Amino acid sequence: MTDEKQIQFRQRLQQIGRKHRKLEHGFVTTVLPDGLIVAKPHRKQPHHVVRSVFLCLTVMLAFKIFLYLEIGHQAYVARVAQLQSGSVLDKVGAYVMYPDPLTINLARIIRR
Repeated sequence: MTDEKQIQFRQRLQQIGRKHRKLEHGFVTTVLPDGLIVAKPHRKQPHHVVRSVFLCLTVMLAFKIFLYLEIGHQAYVARVAQLQSGSVLDKVGAYVMYPDPLTINLARIIRR
């Protein structure tokens, strides 16, 4: 009987330790209908991931527009076609660098 109680006690200590580690990064307290105050850990929100992906896509689009404006439509399309005949990595690069309508229209707006 004593060993079972010790096992339950150790399990409870592990649960408390896990909850304490979660609460170290911030928490919100709520009052339950019976008056008990409960602390719940903050949810981690991946705002930095969304911002990073958006920034990466924006920089990539700006780079495409810059290249498109610098070398012109014919030369740009020729270089992308040259990439398509390369290795798998070159084909991926050609797919990404393909002059899509957004790139062409933004380049026309910037050129004016």
